[in-house]
Amino acid sequence: MGADRVGGVRRPARAVAYAACGVVLLAGCASMPDSGDLRDVESTPRQDSQLRVFAMPPREDAPPAEIVQGFLEALTSDDPQYATARQYLTGAASGHWRPEESTTVLAGGPDIQVDRITERDSTDNYAFTLTGSKVARVDRQQSYTPMGGHYSQPVHLTRGKKSGQWRIDVLPQGVVMGQSDFQRNYMSVNKYYFASNSDADSATSATAVADPVFVRRRVDAMTQVVRSLLSGPTHWLAPAVSSSFPAGAALRRGVTSLAPDDQNRLTVPLNEKASGAGREECRKMAAQLLFTLQNLTPTVDTVTLQRAKGGTLCSFEESRAESVATRGSVKRPDYLYFVDDKQRLVRIADTGTASGAEPVPGALGEGVQKLQSAAVSWDEHTAAGVSSDGRSLFVGSLVAGGALDAPVLQSQGKAEEGDRLTAPSWDARGDLWVADRDPARPRLWMLEQGGGEPLEVKVPGLKGRVDAVRVAADGVRIALVVKAGDNSKSLLIGRIERDEKAGERPAVSVLGLRSAAPELEDVTAMSWAGDSRLVVAGREQGGVQTMRYVQVDGSTPEGPPPAALTGVQSIAAAEDDRLPLVASSSEDGIVRLPSGAQWQKVTKDGMAPVYPG
Repeated sequence: MGADRVGGVRRPARAVAYAACGVVLLAGCASMPDSGDLRDVESTPRQDSQLRVFAMPPREDAPPAEIVQGFLEALTSDDPQYATARQYLTGAASGHWRPEESTTVLAGGPDIQVDRITERDSTDNYAFTLTGSKVARVDRQQSYTPMGGHYSQPVHLTRGKKSGQWRIDVLPQGVVMGQSDFQRNYMSVNKYYFASNSDADSATSATAVADPVFVRRRVDAMTQVVRSLLSGPTHWLAPAVSSSFPAGAALRRGVTSLAPDDQNRLTVPLNEKASGAGREECRKMAAQLLFTLQNLTPTVDTVTLQRAKGGTLCSFEESRAESVATRGSVKRPDYLYFVDDKQRLVRIADTGTASGAEPVPGALGEGVQKLQSAAVSWDEHTAAGVSSDGRSLFVGSLVAGGALDAPVLQSQGKAEEGDRLTAPSWDARGDLWVADRDPARPRLWMLEQGGGEPLEVKVPGLKGRVDAVRVAADGVRIALVVKAGDNSKSLLIGRIERDEKAGERPAVSVLGLRSAAPELEDVTAMSWAGDSRLVVAGREQGGVQTMRYVQVDGSTPEGPPPAALTGVQSIAAAEDDRLPLVASSSEDGIVRLPSGAQWQKVTKDGMAPVYPG
């Protein structure tokens, strides 16, 4: 498996791989140093995702160093309940240890250092310290949070009076492992809830919102995900969404594993708390499950919910889930839009070429009002455009002959265009978002249904000014590029909350700001690229501009990043990942990246490409 370094000496871990059975056995391989520190347990290199990894129990008379290393390796195995890892602990320590409490991810695996206060002539006690550089933490809800700083936790061993065997009696709660082991062991899955601010007048009553969690890849991931869904949304998302499953809903007692049958049907036995749901509520519960399971595996196309005492609560097919709730990533846009060399808003069919570009119907396509950026509503009936000087925001219908009314918002920024309005963005409710970068009074605005009196959005905890805005298709999450005092730009994700009272205008806030691209210190462009994924162009500290995909929780999704592109000024990605990524480059104009291909030029004479949203 990898190589362990002990006392400065590298030696291979004792591991046996059975490829035919898809099983890998891990074993510790340390020796007690006479002096100096134990070195790191290196993170295991990435393995074939189909391999199952199981740890070896401690060998007879293993010294303390080998016990610690064997325990750490056992944490990276596919043992469902960590039964082998517990064999390295005393009975009391095993009883108090809660591996599900958290998973701490370190850059290169934990370093094992001999505690200097350990008495060398002690025959019954030995102490170590686990150290490393923190990368992230997955909490009890399986929610990922990027982290930095130094990790340091004590590990103490004692020798059994009767057995004479060394065992760990003091250890940190949770699990700790290196980054590559984490990537091999865990995968990100979106579970789905319903937006609390869904428009009651829309064709469907709910909007599905993705809530990414990390589950162990080869430890019955399906059952893990269903349990996580039933337990409710993560703390960060919970204030903005609701679940159709009642509080206390869980799998029926005694159900330990779920698997679809040969008809691609998954039967989910529920406990008493969830068994009293009516037909409509059951359909919503099933839709949540189907959205979630389709994200995990395409092999489930029907969900049957069972009552606690037997009998079917309801059965629902994947093809009907969209009748219950909408998902932004499902709708395929009709056009790609951009501002042409005449500063008009134009559009091309999503599979077309620049030669087929045509001005949009209505005033924004006539060129009377020169534009620098634009946004098109999700239904593609309305567009918003920022004037070429960045001062004014206009909204117009995409209907031939439509007149252009007075600007709905104006910036008082006086210094330069970069200190005025950002490109706008529409949410799923039909509300329009834009930021004013006026240094004297930077603000985030929302215009209900794209008009009326602008509503200032409160952003508690914001340090800096908003330099770019993109609202997710669900209307619950918002991506902000924030410019700090040192001119660095970071990508933050916030949660949109509306306090709506009858007869009053809503109070709208963006709360819970968190970093989505902690490794980038200068973000130049971004766009949503899926239910919980964004594409970002930016620069790492001391590096050159790069483009990558990031998750809303700050983790890196699986799969290759987009092909390199220099001089990126703006990015457009559709929620439907079958459509090409489009960008505006200072060197090549508007280019697009079809799946499996290289960047292709669309037109040299154009800027600010956007898909609806």
